[in-house]
Amino acid sequence: MCVCSRAKGMRVKLSHLADKQEWTHHKHRVHEDRTLQGLESLLNGKIGQKAFLWFLQSEFSEENLQFWLACEEYRVTPPWQQGAKAQSMYCQYINPGSPQEVNLDAETREALLRVMEEPAGDTFHEAQQHVYHLMAKDSYPRFLRSPHCLEALRVP
Repeated sequence: MCVCSRAKGMRVKLSHLADKQEWTHHKHRVHEDRTLQGLESLLNGKIGQKAFLWFLQSEFSEENLQFWLACEEYRVTPPWQQGAKAQSMYCQYINPGSPQEVNLDAETREALLRVMEEPAGDTFHEAQQHVYHLMAKDSYPRFLRSPHCLEALRVP
């Protein structure tokens, strides 16, 4: 077999491999998008929230959902109450070693600390998005395979 034939065969195989990797990446993105949409739908309903919270409590990780819900509530807090509410949320969920500390990367935590002097309606937006993506990639897929999810589906 000549070198040209082998090279042509390798090119075909590599092209097939690249197509397969692209397809796998596409499937992963579609699955991720569906997961995010599914979690959003779950969090928009009271029954879904309760079932997901019940599941998270069974895993001792309910602080993520509680923080996400607190952020939703914070966004509609009147400006004159935001300072006190922001401090309370920071102490409860963000401060290292706090009782319900959520898992944030150092960059997000530091950015949040910088804006705590003058909190605004979007103060917790980045941290909330970070926690949402953690739930979507970690807790939510496990929830879907859990008896808690089946129980939530049975509720009328």
